[in-house]
Amino acid sequence: MQKLPRVFALYKPKGITSAQFLNKIKRILGVTKMGHAGTLDPLASGILVVGVGREGTKQLHAIVQHEKEYVATIRLGMRSTTDDEEGEKEVLETQNIPEINDIRKALKECTGTIMQIPPAYSALKIKGERAYALARAGKAPEMKPREVVISHIELLKYEWPYLSVRVVTGPGVYIRALARDIGEALGTGGYLADLERTRVGQFTLSSIHAISAENDQSADETGS
Repeated sequence: MQKLPRVFALYKPKGITSAQFLNKIKRILGVTKMGHAGTLDPLASGILVVGVGREGTKQLHAIVQHEKEYVATIRLGMRSTTDDEEGEKEVLETQNIPEINDIRKALKECTGTIMQIPPAYSALKIKGERAYALARAGKAPEMKPREVVISHIELLKYEWPYLSVRVVTGPGVYIRALARDIGEALGTGGYLADLERTRVGQFTLSSIHAISAENDQSADETGS
């Protein structure tokens, strides 16, 4: 097993769930108890803070409450059932393409202490069932708005229909929901096209640990 601290940051690539990524790391390190702070969707990449053993995993509850930073790309002019690239798309008829001042105004409206409605396709429990399970079964889960903090949104690039922003948030914020809400504020609709988490509290991209996959075996080889 590689010598690592009890809590450290790894880089989760796109195309894999946080749980699948964690299982792969557990095989590489040869550990049985490991957890992570703050799930990343399969289509998202970036920092995943993990804890090893009892001491490490006990610290994750506090870490998940820390400030987080993301770079997000929003696709305007369309809606998605999942609020990201994965869902079924609906093209909206846009009368006017937003100007840069419209963009800045919409970002300002979505900054601060706001009420956010989580995505229907999320892991939140509704009367004991996961919201995404209800949504996939054709039932419309009742997603109640909740108070969250979005500390800062910085405009990075805007070339219709794509908008790139840097976002700093408190705990519990869904960037997919933020992308949807920015699109609604602009009157164009929108969904999250790409996401990278660049910071979790004190953990940044520069503090990521590189772990060799030489000892890892594929799912076919392990039979899992």
